[in-house]
Amino acid sequence: MAKSKDKEPPVDGDEAAVDGEGAPAKKKPPLKLLIIAGVGALVVLGGGGAGAFMLLKPKPAAEGEAHAEKDKKAEKGKEEKGKEGEAPESPAVIRPGPDGVVFYTMPDIVVNMQTPEGKATFLKLRLTLELPDEAVASELDPNLPRLQDMFQTFLRELRPEDLSGSQGSYQLRMEILRRVNLVISPAKVNAVLIEEMLIN
Repeated sequence: MAKSKDKEPPVDGDEAAVDGEGAPAKKKPPLKLLIIAGVGALVVLGGGGAGAFMLLKPKPAAEGEAHAEKDKKAEKGKEEKGKEGEAPESPAVIRPGPDGVVFYTMPDIVVNMQTPEGKATFLKLRLTLELPDEAVASELDPNLPRLQDMFQTFLRELRPEDLSGSQGSYQLRMEILRRVNLVISPAKVNAVLIEEMLIN
């Protein structure tokens, strides 16, 4: 009888422990548990995405300030254009000179010059135009882009040896004067003054 007690059939959970052979069989999680875990993951990810959207979205106050700043800049531009009898501020420096002439100092001009060796050589010019009166300055301001284009195309064709000595400076002044007067015709510039000329 003692032998019959030892050979009792094993209970479901004790089969692996009793046999000692092989690994215990893994149980699959129930379908309900998988569905609940999936829904929970979606809720967490959706909440994180919504939170990131809310944090990264620009604040209405900041948007309002940005629009107000844009409006102020546009209004300032309209005021400059729309002021009666006043021209918008010139990029050039205009100052009175002796005997009623006006000096019109243009923005610096920098061009790459040609050299026989192919070496990069730059010319920097600061020019002042001597004008008979303020009315000619009002002719120069709107034509400033044309003048700068003319200077770029003309000066790029020069070589450093074209500007050597006083003869080179004189010819440069006369050629610039002729070209400026062509651009602003019928107005006339009295003279071109070279304030600074650097060749590097």
